[in-house]
Amino acid sequence: MSPQYLSQPDKMIFNNRVWDVVRQIPYGQVATYGQIAALLPSPEGVPDKTYKAFGARWVGSAMAACPEDTPWHRVINAQGKISLRGGGDSTQRQMLEDEGVIFNERDRVNLKEYQWDGNLI
Repeated sequence: MSPQYLSQPDKMIFNNRVWDVVRQIPYGQVATYGQIAALLPSPEGVPDKTYKAFGARWVGSAMAACPEDTPWHRVINAQGKISLRGGGDSTQRQMLEDEGVIFNERDRVNLKEYQWDGNLI
């Protein structure tokens, strides 16, 4: 892993872009970290190949710092699972279940059924 790209070049600009996208995920649907990264252009000065390799991690970092008005609970990993965040997994699961999202016996969300189509407003 290149130390140059352990975090995004302009963290606030990138984070705000992530949060703007996450605010568009509809009630009862989810998006993955990688899906959100793919909806955003590569940050200035970051090669597309590098962004593809690191973008999902950067989205995760942005979500860890998101403001209260961001529906953070609608972002899950590419396996359809909740990524652990300091004990917040039960809260996240409950919030998603309250929106009608169902978890299977392996604690996964069926992405074919609940994944947001990514249409941006």
